[in-house]
Amino acid sequence: MKRERSLAGRLMQYGALTLIVHLASGCSDQAPPPPPPTKAAISAEGAAPATPAADRKLVVAFGDSLYAGYNLDQGQGLAPVLEAALAARDVKAQVVNAGVSGDTTAAGRARLAFTLDGLPRTPDLMLVGLGGNDMLRGLSPQETRANLAAILAEAKARGIKVMLTGMLASPNMGADYAAAFNSIYPDLARQYDAALYPFMLDGVLGDRALLLPDGIHPNAQGVKRIAGQLAPLVAEALAP
Repeated sequence: MKRERSLAGRLMQYGALTLIVHLASGCSDQAPPPPPPTKAAISAEGAAPATPAADRKLVVAFGDSLYAGYNLDQGQGLAPVLEAALAARDVKAQVVNAGVSGDTTAAGRARLAFTLDGLPRTPDLMLVGLGGNDMLRGLSPQETRANLAAILAEAKARGIKVMLTGMLASPNMGADYAAAFNSIYPDLARQYDAALYPFMLDGVLGDRALLLPDGIHPNAQGVKRIAGQLAPLVAEALAP
């Protein structure tokens, strides 16, 4: 119960912050057309990832700014920090950054095949972290669900395991929107037999010491917290 109250309090703060961001950015109800894919969609440095050693797993982190290392120095984003966290657990893995700040689920869907085709081989696991920007723009949860379902279906067709890192709707979006949005991730995880980390910012949201000044994106310490929580789940998903 205490954990539930704590999460509820963080979400109320999240709601206030995201409402400010939403109003300040003047987002419309329509998503802009997805940008053409670029090599930046494959790695933060824009270079094609090296082929991992035969004894190393290949993980692709496919998401938005929470994956891309928004406003962080090189080496502080989720991919390199998660790779280090896995190494600390004796899990040999190369984690490729395929996060693009600002991506909606539609933009992610549009660049998915390009991203996967640009990898040195079929990944052993794909982390999928999209939907937060859909929610910030007030886009239809049905569209978000359809786009994520298409991403998971493509991964399944290619024989790629998936872990969804979920997002929760800001309270200011209203109860109906939240009910439709929040159910997307557990529903799709069950439908596509994907692993699920229910809330990407769990344990980080609301803790100013773990956030950038915008109060939403994790700082370097926040990314370490997220990676530390993800690492055992990723290790389990990578197990034979």
